[in-house]
Amino acid sequence: MGVISTPRPVPARLAPFLAGAGVVFLALPVVLAGGFSISGWALAATLWAAAEVLGWWLSHIPTGADHLGTSGVVGVAYTFRGIGAMVVLLVVVAANKPVGVTAAVVYVLAYTVSLGISLVEYFGAKPVG
Repeated sequence: MGVISTPRPVPARLAPFLAGAGVVFLALPVVLAGGFSISGWALAATLWAAAEVLGWWLSHIPTGADHLGTSGVVGVAYTFRGIGAMVVLLVVVAANKPVGVTAAVVYVLAYTVSLGISLVEYFGAKPVG
């Protein structure tokens, strides 16, 4: 329980962003060579970029005990950032399966790699205090 309950500094956003972007761009030749939907790749790239831009914007909004109102808004917005992308992907899968599946796979891979790098940076940092 000590590893999880020990506070650490917030990890930088650059490495996770670059890792996720790398996955998105490396997926393009795989999509092209595999005959998968280029529209699906483009949708995933757009959703991933939009989620990253929203995350960057939200990270610049003041939060904490002195800003309880904006802290709540930021928390809800971070939650709906992921939920919104998944709703879009589910709707596209229902409407056009090849496009939706390609988009979902690329988006989930980019998100997973980005999250993994963030977790490694977070738990690799020295505890605060």
